[in-house]
Amino acid sequence: MDINGALVLVAGATGVLGSALTAELAARGAHPALAGRDATRLAQAARAYPGAPTAEFDAYAPSSCTRAVHAVAAELGGLDAVVTAFGAVGFGASQEVDDAVAEHLMAVNFLAPAAFFRAALQVLPPHSVIAAFTGVVAEHPQPRMADYSASKAALSAWLAAVRREARGTGVQVLDVRPGHLDTGFADRPVAGTAPPMPPGGDPGHLVKAVVDAMETDAELVRTAPGGAPVVERRAR
Repeated sequence: MDINGALVLVAGATGVLGSALTAELAARGAHPALAGRDATRLAQAARAYPGAPTAEFDAYAPSSCTRAVHAVAAELGGLDAVVTAFGAVGFGASQEVDDAVAEHLMAVNFLAPAAFFRAALQVLPPHSVIAAFTGVVAEHPQPRMADYSASKAALSAWLAAVRREARGTGVQVLDVRPGHLDTGFADRPVAGTAPPMPPGGDPGHLVKAVVDAMETDAELVRTAPGGAPVVERRAR
């Protein structure tokens, strides 16, 4: 996909990763649309992109995700990419995690992004992109993060199946599986307390790799052992 001039919806554009990704896309000539939960923060973020459409959504209400995609596509006259950059994290031994917390993690980390992408696949043309931030836990589930890991693995599995469906239509399906990043995400859990973690990676380096991947028809972005993001043409 040619990023220059592309119409890209970033869901979660008010967060650290989403805002960094939106800025990188705009710097390369894309026309971003911003979706977020908080109307005030969404309006503030949109000031950096005059004329950019905005849409509110509630990750706990999949129908609002669907409406956001169709509303932005109608306003722009189409879309070339939809990226989800939001989520929730929870910590704790599996027997200690409340059922409501487990349900919340699955709703926010899997059901909501899937709703965005189902709607996107109805409007995206060939040579377009859907992309999601899943995380290294989708591939390597972690103790005391069982429900969080499962929710991200569910999204990654869904993307893998959709990728096989979409190859005949020319839609690129990108799975972004970074390691721990310096975003403060782990400091805002819906339950539990984060274990000690090493210093996080640079979100700026990651989003550059994500946009590179979108431009080169890649399927996976992961973190190398040294911490650098790596773009891979075929997902594993």
